[in-house]
Amino acid sequence: QVQLVESGGGLVQAGGSLRLSCAASGRTFSTNTMGWFRRALGKEREFVGAVSSSLGHIYYSDSVKGRFTISRDNAKNTVYLQMNSLKPEDTAVYYCAARRTMVISTSPFEYDVWGQGTQVTVSS
Repeated sequence: QVQLVESGGGLVQAGGSLRLSCAASGRTFSTNTMGWFRRALGKEREFVGAVSSSLGHIYYSDSVKGRFTISRDNAKNTVYLQMNSLKPEDTAVYYCAARRTMVISTSPFEYDVWGQGTQVTVSS
């Protein structure tokens, strides 16, 4: 089975940047779509963005559009979330997730495998 590991989280000041990485290993045939989600303390899990590895489609939540960028390195089986102009409201645990289909979904219930999460804290 596929395994996902996020990294790159940390503490950053408002207006700063972070780049998160999600490395996939194992049976990566199931990672045709890679999504990023986040969960702030006391809130539900929220869709951030996703990329279709085969088709190259990328979709972002309105809350991060223009500030966050998803990219992928197929040779390394890794996807990235570049986060710029960070705001305190971006503070959350960020998760990457994988689904087999190449169709992007914003629903966390339609993703099959999840990473452990990485904490992002933005100070004001």
